[in-house]
Parts: sequence; C-alpha cells; structure tokens
Amino acid sequence: MTRFPEPGRTKTRLIPALGADRAAALHRCLIVRTLDVVGHWAEAHRCDVEVRYAGGDESQFRAQFGLEARYSPQSEGALGERMNSAVAVAFSEGAKRVVVIGTDCPGLDISHLTQAFEQLTHRDVVLGPATDGGYYLLGMCRPLPTLFENIVWGTETVLRQTLERAAEAGVTVGQLPLLSDVDYAEDLIQCRRIEDQFRDVLPRMMAGRISIIIPTLNEAASITATLEHIRNLSNVEVIVADGGSHDQTVDLAQAARATVVRCNRGRGKQMNAGAALASGEVLLFLHADTKLPDDFADHVWQALREGNSGGAFQLHIGASGWMLRLIEFGANLRSRWLQLPYGDQAIYVKASDFFRLNGFQNWPLMEDYDFCRRLRKTGRIAVAPASVTTSARRWQRLGVLRTTLINLACVVAFRLGVSPVTLARWYRRKADG
Repeated sequence: MTRFPEPGRTKTRLIPALGADRAAALHRCLIVRTLDVVGHWAEAHRCDVEVRYAGGDESQFRAQFGLEARYSPQSEGALGERMNSAVAVAFSEGAKRVVVIGTDCPGLDISHLTQAFEQLTHRDVVLGPATDGGYYLLGMCRPLPTLFENIVWGTETVLRQTLERAAEAGVTVGQLPLLSDVDYAEDLIQCRRIEDQFRDVLPRMMAGRISIIIPTLNEAASITATLEHIRNLSNVEVIVADGGSHDQTVDLAQAARATVVRCNRGRGKQMNAGAALASGEVLLFLHADTKLPDDFADHVWQALREGNSGGAFQLHIGASGWMLRLIEFGANLRSRWLQLPYGDQAIYVKASDFFRLNGFQNWPLMEDYDFCRRLRKTGRIAVAPASVTTSARRWQRLGVLRTTLINLACVVAFRLGVSPVTLARWYRRKADG
C-alpha cells in the first residue's frame, strides 16, 4: 500500500524539515527499498506481489519502479476500507495467506517477511508493531473485515484497537519485532542507518566535521550568546532543531547562520531530527543555554582518537554560590565514575555509532540518561578536562535543593520503571508549582 511520490502530496509531515521535493524523493527511496526487499523474498518463495497505489497511474509507477510487480489502484474510502478491499480481492483470486505492508519502514527486511509467513502457518493473524502505535505489517489466513472496522487511523492506538478487534473475533495473533515508520523528522535516523540507499536525499557524512545540534524552544534570550563563538568555525556545522518556538529563536539562529530544522517538540525528538539532517562525522548535542569551551573540538577529537565510545565535558554553572559548586562537583564525579554525563554537559559521539544505537528515545525526559547507558555498553565515555558553562536559571528559578531533589527523584523513578511521559508530567507540575 503506497502513494505515488508527488511533491506536496506525499510525506507531507516531513515537508517542514525537508521541503516538498526532498520529501517526495525520500518517499521514492522508501518505495524502492521496500520493493527490493519484497521482490527478493517473492522470487525465493514463489509469492505474488501487488502494489496498491494512490495518486499517479500504472504507467508512472512502472516507469519509476519497474515491471515485476502487479500495479492496481487503491479502492475508495478510508485506509481500513482500502486495505480490506485489497485483502478481499487477493483471497478471492486464490491466495492462501496475505500480508499487507506499507512503504514507510526502512527497517523491514527479508527476515520479517519470513517470520510473518511462518507465523501464519499456526496463527490466524500476524502483526508487525510500529513504534508510533500503529503497525507496519498485517498478515492473515482468511478475510477478516473486523480487523479494519472502527479503527481511528493515524493515531497511536491503531495497534491496540486492532488487537482488540482480533480478540473480539476470537482469532490467534502473532507479533513481529518492533520497527519504526518514517513519518516525522525525528524518524529519519532510521534512514541514516542504511545511508547508501538515501544518500541522494539526506546529507552525506563528511570526515573531520563536527555537527553541533541544539534543541530549542523559545530560547531567544540565550541562543545568540550560545552561537556566537561556534558559528564561523572551520569544519563545524551548527544545526538548531526548533520545536515550535513562538519568540525570535528561529530568526536569531538564522541570523547567526545556523541551519534551522523545524520539527516536533520534545528534546529527544528534536535532537534526533537535527542528527538525521547533519553531515558531521561527529555529533555534539548542546543545550541552548550552554557555552562550549573555546578548544572543545580538540577535546572531542582527542577522546575519540583514544578509542572512547563518546564523551562529554565537565559541568560549570554560570553563577556564584557554594551550593552550585557542590552540584558541579557531584555531576563531574558521577560523569567520571559512572560514565553517565547529562545533556547539559554537551554529549558527543561518532555519527555512525549514534545511528547504529538508534539515537535518542523520542522521550520528553530522561533521553540523555538512557542514551548514555546504552553508549557506555559499547565503550568508555570520556569526560574532557575542560568545562562547558551552563545557565544557572533552572537552579535559580526552583532553588538548588528543590532542583536537585526533583532530578534525583526522576532518575530513581525511571530506574524503577516509571514511564518518561509520566515523569515529564510530574516534572512540569513540580517545576511550575
């Protein structure tokens, strides 16, 4: 199930980050990859392949994507009706097992198709869950229209609703590994993992370059000072990943000649979006109210030359007071002993390793803590003998003791299994209370 890659009418949620032409080009790459995977599997297993399309016509699809598949226009109606119609036709023509997939999942490979058809030998239905709450694959052994009824399509509850319909119908269900669709800018890191197939659409990695990624949301008061001494450096790319600022943040960033990526709100999502559109060999994630030391690049390259998996800087808080010095001491001790620096210490990592680790979780909180826990499993996280200077505004607004206790409570609750979404709501209430 797919759509013809026409600029302005496909991958529209990626247009703010890529523009209409590049979004359509990316969709074309996704279709090519999906057809390649499906074609190789079908050739080995004597399976029929049908492309159900919206937009364009058969001649346009054949001209761009080849002659091997059967091309048919999708029926009218909502997504569920169109999928149900395609499945019903396949069974009416004699199919014994039918698998429906989209073309939005670059992680789909032959193994997933093999698992799907194997599960359908002893299950009625198989589902491939997607990280956005939907599914990237649906397979069945007979027509089951109920699986498409009363589903709120395009929401994070599609998979759950489909499982509920399956339970109501009394059918057995198997599930495949979790994969990610590419719908938003933060999802593009999935494409960077297989960079050679998207090199004409997404940036190519440039050896010796550092990409500094700064997530912002209404940071007009601090962004100019942060960018001032890094905007004209040789072999340094600066990307501001903005989550919808309504102040002058974007204008000020562009005036400082930073590349601005417009993306969904949430620090994890914003940093992933910026990383996906970065060209650096190394990615450095910098908070908008934090200043790097003048010689930061030397420390980054030295740490990576020594074989570390990544690194960060020591923390300095830009205000006086013995309690703040105590906070700095604790943060720097934690970073060295536990190799768990936080985001305000400017975490850096090789881009290839970042994409291999699937980047940050798309969480509103704890994304830096989680990433460093995964990163340190691949090697040591270095702490540079130099400090970043971060604003004291958080500690000044809430008080040093209260801020410290809130941060500690978040870490403990996260380790005990509390969801980052729940933690973010609690954090906001405590911060605003």
